[in-house]
Amino acid sequence: MGQTLSEPVTTKESASCSNKIFSVGSSCMQGWRTSMEDAHTHLLSLPEDPKTAFFAVYDGHGGPKVSQYAGIHLHHTIASQPEFKDGDLPLALKKGFLALDEKMRADDEMKDDVSGTTAVVVMVQRDTIYCANVGDSRAIVSVCGEAVPLSYDHKPANEKEAKRIIAAGGFVEYNRVNGNLALSRALGDFIFKNINIPPEDQVVTANPDVEIQQITDDHEFIVVACDGIWDVMNNQEVADFCRDRLAKGREPQLICEELLNRCLSPDAQMAGLGCDNMTVVLISITKGLDEKAFMEKCSRPSRYKPVTDEEENDGLDVTKASYLGDENEPTTIQDALHAHDTYETPQPSPNPAVVDDDEKPPSQFTAA
Repeated sequence: MGQTLSEPVTTKESASCSNKIFSVGSSCMQGWRTSMEDAHTHLLSLPEDPKTAFFAVYDGHGGPKVSQYAGIHLHHTIASQPEFKDGDLPLALKKGFLALDEKMRADDEMKDDVSGTTAVVVMVQRDTIYCANVGDSRAIVSVCGEAVPLSYDHKPANEKEAKRIIAAGGFVEYNRVNGNLALSRALGDFIFKNINIPPEDQVVTANPDVEIQQITDDHEFIVVACDGIWDVMNNQEVADFCRDRLAKGREPQLICEELLNRCLSPDAQMAGLGCDNMTVVLISITKGLDEKAFMEKCSRPSRYKPVTDEEENDGLDVTKASYLGDENEPTTIQDALHAHDTYETPQPSPNPAVVDDDEKPPSQFTAA
């Protein structure tokens, strides 16, 4: 857990946009942390390809430099790959992630920086969703009310990840890479990278997993967020939270702001839960539906069937109870943070944080 403030910074930087296919909202908040290290990018159309949308969240650690750099450059790096022009988006995503990492390591201003970042990218081209991920930020899609994962967390305790770490000369201790880093894949973190080892085989690699989904009439919305959200609420809880509000006609931006407030801890003593930086992007897949029709779509009976904690995918073979201590303890994350019956809907932030345009990732919504 990082250093915390005596009071959280709850000012939010939020945005919204829409076209004939998507209605998008985003919000980010520093929270209890002493600095803001998250970044995010949302483009309804890429400058290089107006028919491709791009959404991403970057959760920095050790400083904001790598996350900010990725937020500004990753989408261009992916789109500049020959495979992107050839229509092979999965390979373009993989090569784009690795190319950006190498570009930073070759940059005199970046190569000695100690920071790193997760990256979860969702690209939508025509009726196909492509999601590339390194680290433990996460993306889900709601399909008729069921939260379907678009990414899988990269943690050192995962057997496959641990084997790669050890083969590269590292070790896993206290569920951390070399007893230090809680992620097994990331952009940056050059202190863990050896120039004599192929990029995909590094102790901490920038080589992403890529998931592909075809959009059907049952696909409702996508949520892309950092672990400041997912550590507090699981996939289905976030999907339910958003879907209930979309069914009532609430705007995506307001839902994002409500979700941040919902996940914020009332104090800094919750073992780090609810005390992290928080960023979320909510993408409603409207595809020409008017507001009433989309509300009705999100009001349909959910096809979700409850599963046990052990079955839930969070990238680790542990239950949520084990994060809190004794598995037999009745206290849950939800109980420990906020009770639903006392939750008050927040109002939009009247004074969003101001950052110079040349110091933050783009949030333009068209290719213009």
